[in-house]
Amino acid sequence: MQFIYHEKAGESSLKVDGELFKYIFKVRRFNSDERLYFRNLKDKDIYSYSVVDIDRRKASLQLLKSEEKIIEPQRYLHIGWCVIDPKIVEKYIASLNELGVSKISFIYCEYSQKQYKPNFEKLEKILLNSSQQCGRSSIIQLEQIDSLEVFKEQNPNSYMFNFSSNNIHSFKNEIDTIIIGCEGGFSKDEVQGFDQKRIVGIENNLILRSETATLSVAGILLS
Repeated sequence: MQFIYHEKAGESSLKVDGELFKYIFKVRRFNSDERLYFRNLKDKDIYSYSVVDIDRRKASLQLLKSEEKIIEPQRYLHIGWCVIDPKIVEKYIASLNELGVSKISFIYCEYSQKQYKPNFEKLEKILLNSSQQCGRSSIIQLEQIDSLEVFKEQNPNSYMFNFSSNNIHSFKNEIDTIIIGCEGGFSKDEVQGFDQKRIVGIENNLILRSETATLSVAGILLS
């Protein structure tokens, strides 16, 4: 663990109790004489604390020092991900956070099942845990978009990942926003309505699952 998230990190004293107390002292087994490092993920500082008082259920911490420590992806990547089963997203989003994806917009495309609703509270909790482990000083930004058309209007320079003779590797330095289809891919109208020069693919004739495509694209563009 690289740091612990606490929304009040940076204050001169912190109270730790409940689930966070159990996680720090029961699960992670930190000793009371160890320094504890916190971030609030609002600023770029990391804060070190010492334990001044502890009992079976809570601990009082005192701020020792703060240090600006920015650990961020070297480039920006915004993924427009057509809505799929939230359980699948929850399984893979930590990996996308560790790869360095900056933002994910969940888009209701034509083949998206409209009953699916991203659980942003649960996703943010997963992302917080991910950043604590990998050291990233932020988490992926999340939003929901009602349709592909709305997303294209807001992001006119976006690319689409689909079957294409335009190899994504050739456009690697140009792409900062890319759209990934849901299960079943994109509809014929969605593909035809997109600038064909901005549709990119890989040298693979196999049909990828949505999550496989998303991880592959992130890996290619952020490597």
